[in-house]
Amino acid sequence: MTNETPIGILLVDDHEIVRQGLKTVLAQDARFRIVGEAATAKAAVSAALASKPDVVLLDIRLPDESGVQACGDILEQCPGTRVLFLTSYADDDTVLAAILAGAHGYLVKEIGIDTLVEAIKRVAAGETILDPAATNRVLTWVKNHSETPAGGVQEPLSPQEQRVVALVAAGKTNKEIAAELGLSPKTVKNYLSNIYQKLQITRRAQAAALFAKQAPTKADRP
Repeated sequence: MTNETPIGILLVDDHEIVRQGLKTVLAQDARFRIVGEAATAKAAVSAALASKPDVVLLDIRLPDESGVQACGDILEQCPGTRVLFLTSYADDDTVLAAILAGAHGYLVKEIGIDTLVEAIKRVAAGETILDPAATNRVLTWVKNHSETPAGGVQEPLSPQEQRVVALVAAGKTNKEIAAELGLSPKTVKNYLSNIYQKLQITRRAQAAALFAKQAPTKADRP
């Protein structure tokens, strides 16, 4: 994507007023182009397949399924697309689910427009954006679950697996993790496969489903 080509954005939020507000603000910037919008997880996947956006701006809570489930499905079917979560929620399980589902960014809605614009640009350029507080919570989760197997974790993560997941939580790509740990990208991929197996996960979308259990969709809430 050249600097002259607008970044194609798909907006996913079940609140029409939120989508309209984002559309109004972002459409004023020549660097962006709104290619579609959706109010549900299933509609988001369909819209992504149809519009092939550069970036999906995605809420975590949707009426039908978790946004992290949609994230995994979108990235599985549209590998060239980047996903940036923009949500009001940042609990531990949901943040970890988003990361394991392959999200390229996770921001809370309290941020300003300038911060959001910069985040979209950086994610579209190949960077990963994570709220520092969210990253710290993920690292704490990894430490706790590495020391004492619990829940769906059958055996603790090894020290090297802990390092790999910590770098994933810090927003590093497989290639960057490989360089930092002196490994090959293939070895990093193998480590991640082992991690998913220990967490009883067979693919990233299932990671989202596993860790979103304590983060119900809007349909589940009273």
